[in-house]
Amino acid sequence: MSIDPQSLLRELFAAAIDAAHPRQVLADCLPADRSGRLIVIGAGKAAAAMAEVVEREWQGEVSGLVVTRYGHGADCRKIEVVEAAHPVPDDAGERVARRVLQLVSNLQKSDRVIFLLSGGGSSLLALPAEGITLKDKQAINKALLKSGATIGEMNCVRKHLSAIKGGRLAKACWPASVYTYAISDVPGDEATVIASGPTVADPTTSVQALAILARYSIEIPAKVRAWLQDPRSETLKPGDPCLARSHFQLIATPQQSLEAAAGKARAAGLPVLILGDLEGESREVAKVHAGIARQVVLHGQPIQAPCVILSGGETTVTVRGQGRGGRNAEFLLSLTDSLKGLPGVYALAGDTDGIDGSEDNAGALMTPDSYARATALGLSSSFELDNNNGYGYFAALDQLLHTGPTRTNVNDFRAILILEEPAQ
Repeated sequence: MSIDPQSLLRELFAAAIDAAHPRQVLADCLPADRSGRLIVIGAGKAAAAMAEVVEREWQGEVSGLVVTRYGHGADCRKIEVVEAAHPVPDDAGERVARRVLQLVSNLQKSDRVIFLLSGGGSSLLALPAEGITLKDKQAINKALLKSGATIGEMNCVRKHLSAIKGGRLAKACWPASVYTYAISDVPGDEATVIASGPTVADPTTSVQALAILARYSIEIPAKVRAWLQDPRSETLKPGDPCLARSHFQLIATPQQSLEAAAGKARAAGLPVLILGDLEGESREVAKVHAGIARQVVLHGQPIQAPCVILSGGETTVTVRGQGRGGRNAEFLLSLTDSLKGLPGVYALAGDTDGIDGSEDNAGALMTPDSYARATALGLSSSFELDNNNGYGYFAALDQLLHTGPTRTNVNDFRAILILEEPAQ
């Protein structure tokens, strides 16, 4: 079997991204009746690309406002696109959140609102709750990002510190009909977690938000604590009448992207093992992947080489060092450290939005000679891992993965290619 390993891994990544792109998944999900006045709002890394589809498909009057990450915009003619910061919110995100609320205030029962939702919306649509400043939210957000908290835990806190999340946006739209179309970037595809669920009921509580901050030893400003102890901080719960006209539909999920990549691998003659959506510390998840790869190479279990192992989800990184890199570079550095050049094993880890953390790369690639080449350059994989410096490690090897913003987001994508013999 003649395979170019790195090219194949890139093709699998591209297939995963394409399967989740708004141009592929949104049009068929829009209402059958596309006439009449429509208000479009949206938030997330895919929001602008989703707005383009709505503009193209809607036959009636369209207006609206969406917010996306800097560099992820699109040239819409009827729907205004604003760019803001991610993963830590900024003034632009706060300003556009206020405008979104104003846009959907005082609607009538006959009005229709389409809400375009995707990963990143939590920080992009940032409107602090009463008495809380943007600076408070920024500090807590930064601390959560470094703490190792899961996306569900982070979004529980974000919802209870927000004037727009946890169902509150749907309440602002009442009594209009709201149709939310969402691209999932979270394990389990939970509507309450995707971008902190602005238009759905929230089962979590303010007490839980306080407990999460305490669990990760995050300093809580007095006014934030006071707000979380105030009954008004509670989000909308299941059964709230303001949610009766709010409809939610998933249009793309991480599993769909994994299946698309699997189809590409099978077309190349390779059997596939899909591990699914995973959470946990990036370096620890990598050790599990390394163990599976080693078992395949040494014992032909649970699948025989040549083969591909795929996984998605969202891992976390507890930041202890001063290096550069997101969770995908961290995963791949830990995988490299664990395998130490195991023959025939290649890997790619990347974020499907094209940005790994806050860096300019989507992720990185590992080849069987990565470990030896880095060692020859004086780089220790274990030392760089301790310093959270996955970016620096793979930059030195010229193995960073650059795609630019993809304008979609189904979170992490990981592919391990195991060959029986050295690639030709």
